[in-house]
Amino acid sequence: MTISVLLADDQEMVRRGMRRILERQADIEVVGEAADGLAALEAARRLRPDVALVDIRMPRMDGLELTRLLAGPDAGTPVKVVVVTTFDLDEYVYPALRHGASGFLLKRSGATLLVEAVRAAVAGDTLISPSVTVRLLRHVTEPRAVRARTAPIEALTEREVEIAAHVAEGKTNADIASDLFISPGTVKTHVAAIQRKLAVRNRVGIAVYAWEMGYASAEPR
Repeated sequence: MTISVLLADDQEMVRRGMRRILERQADIEVVGEAADGLAALEAARRLRPDVALVDIRMPRMDGLELTRLLAGPDAGTPVKVVVVTTFDLDEYVYPALRHGASGFLLKRSGATLLVEAVRAAVAGDTLISPSVTVRLLRHVTEPRAVRARTAPIEALTEREVEIAAHVAEGKTNADIASDLFISPGTVKTHVAAIQRKLAVRNRVGIAVYAWEMGYASAEPR
């Protein structure tokens, strides 16, 4: 399957660089580009890409609002959104994740993580880089304040809490399976159950919840 990608960034040089990286991959095709948020929204609705790579600071509509419209709970036909930005500010990352982003990647992260983020978004195994997203989540979540207003549809089991913590620390299903001495298939089943109970779209939603509740460790396991 070829993964279709839309690039949304107001800098032509950045879009050109991302296109060059992505189109070296046999399974990825860049189907469109946009230099501002409104143009990106129109292009996404017209082209129906699998993934949109979205910058935060853009003319006419910023990346946060674009993310909400493309990936948020009210999106008619949701698009996987990975925010790719220069700015690792708390006031950007937390709203982006809350609006449904499937990842938050700094532009300096490099070609490998960019490609991995696209593939992970499509696979539903969202890339949560320990060097980026986990650090930011640790700074922007407030366990005590959030605990009072965050309630899962159904309580998580002890094993699900453990797996949610590992997800929040940036680990893949294979990593978690190795750590807990269970199969990747079992991890996948637990992750699906956690998503259902928390009513979240993806692993980023699980990570946000785990950090809010204080399940995740500040140090790698």
